[in-house]
Amino acid sequence: MQRRTSLTIGVALVAASLISATAGAVAAPTARGDAGSFSYAIYGDAPYGTSPTDTSETDATGAFIDRVNADSRVSGVVHVGDIHSGSQYCTEAYDRQIAGLWQHFADPLVYTPGDNEWTDCHKKKEGGGAYNAATGQIDYVLGADGQPVDYAKGNPTANLALVRSIFFASAGSTLGSGTLRTVSQAQAYDPAHPADAQYIENVMWQRKGVVFVTVNIPGGSNNDADPWYAAPAASSEQTTEAAQRTAADLRWLDAAFGVAQQQDAQGVVVITQADMWDLDGKTSSHLTNYEPIIASLATNTTAFGKPVLLLNGDSHVYRSDNPLQQAAPCVGDNDGCAYDDWNSHPLYNVPNFHRVVVHGSTVPLEYLRLTITPGGHAATTSSSFGPFSWERVQEG
Repeated sequence: MQRRTSLTIGVALVAASLISATAGAVAAPTARGDAGSFSYAIYGDAPYGTSPTDTSETDATGAFIDRVNADSRVSGVVHVGDIHSGSQYCTEAYDRQIAGLWQHFADPLVYTPGDNEWTDCHKKKEGGGAYNAATGQIDYVLGADGQPVDYAKGNPTANLALVRSIFFASAGSTLGSGTLRTVSQAQAYDPAHPADAQYIENVMWQRKGVVFVTVNIPGGSNNDADPWYAAPAASSEQTTEAAQRTAADLRWLDAAFGVAQQQDAQGVVVITQADMWDLDGKTSSHLTNYEPIIASLATNTTAFGKPVLLLNGDSHVYRSDNPLQQAAPCVGDNDGCAYDDWNSHPLYNVPNFHRVVVHGSTVPLEYLRLTITPGGHAATTSSSFGPFSWERVQEG
């Protein structure tokens, strides 16, 4: 009973904040293309490099931003995480470089962090270090000056704090230009869990009957199956981080669906970095700790009863499917429909759910133009679902 009471209060706080934000946006509209349907440019896993010195995609980002800005249908941008590859170092200078580039977007940008910019920073190839069994210490990757090349020696929680300080300096604010009023978990958290206020990166907003929610769920293993620095076992710092964030994520998802129910929303869009079904060459046990999130999505979507769209990056290859319904159609590039953990997951049957993996990490950079049509009831296809439709936009 206590959980339900605190959740109800939390939903009320978020709903009140969203109503206030929406009222402010209506009073002073700044988004382009706000009449009728509207579109967002969704991209992620970019810019990528094949080595610490590969800047080809970073160099191409300015022109990519110009292309998005020139798309008159786009009135907002969403980045689904991974601002560099797993072969590039985690440095403050690089994070600030990306933040500087994003200032040139003509529309508001919402970003959810990826694993490469924080949970994986401990890995040697990302500039962190490796456990030395002979000494019981960490051998950190050092630069020419003899100092660790990674921010905070690659410590993931310190790198998440860095990401927050650069990209989430003000709760509820967005990046890029223009104004999009979002509500952060730092502003409207479950009062029974005040520590949830640290998750400033989890945000929610609503527009024309659709609730959008970002949830910090990093790819790989949700920061729980790969011990930092390849040590023999995960540290208490790592296990605590994963447990606390996952619990906060679950409460934020509950709040988003609670708001959608309360506001009689016509749809929900959930945005994460992790592809929670991507084995990436590992066994299914590597994905075990995504199961609470997947179960929450299944339960909440079923109770909501209207279209729920999940957007994620992480696995890089475009894919459109419903991983919560057995034998649902799948359309994807290359072998994008063949390498996941689909069959070994518990059996769900949630027909009002759909997932799109946003293509990334390749040149030319591309984005997914997601269009929301209020009152739309499109059939479920590889490029449409209820009020949602999408198309890939590539250079050339």
